[in-house]
Amino acid sequence: MDRTPAAPDPEDAPVIVVGAAILHAGRVLAARRSAPAHLAGGWEFPGGKLEPGETEAAALVRECQEELGVTVRAVARLPGVWPLNQGYVLHLWRAELLAGEPQPLEDHSELRWLAPHELDDVAWLPQDRDAVAVVARLMATTPSG
Repeated sequence: MDRTPAAPDPEDAPVIVVGAAILHAGRVLAARRSAPAHLAGGWEFPGGKLEPGETEAAALVRECQEELGVTVRAVARLPGVWPLNQGYVLHLWRAELLAGEPQPLEDHSELRWLAPHELDDVAWLPQDRDAVAVVARLMATTPSG
């Protein structure tokens, strides 16, 4: 009798959403959602879903260009996986701003650069709240961003 576990069905794999912890001058960028309606007003790390065949780093660069109009470099994935809506998980990446001034171009109404002591000044979406603690630890060890 074969006791080898069945391979997971790719259809059941969660969709990965990459989030960008863009550190610059000792601050991290936060974005306030304007859409969809059930997320409007909540704050998050900008980013979005991977497209088929795309690496996480490439998705992060693409999403920051589309959502913020900036060029970033994906530096490293931060430890942790955070569940979002059913079937989605967040992978957070440290990112370096290479060019441009972030603007709220898609699905966001406001952006803020937050210093470590300001991280609790915005109403983070519940799914991003635990990731904020990871970013706070990163900022504590990377004072210049």
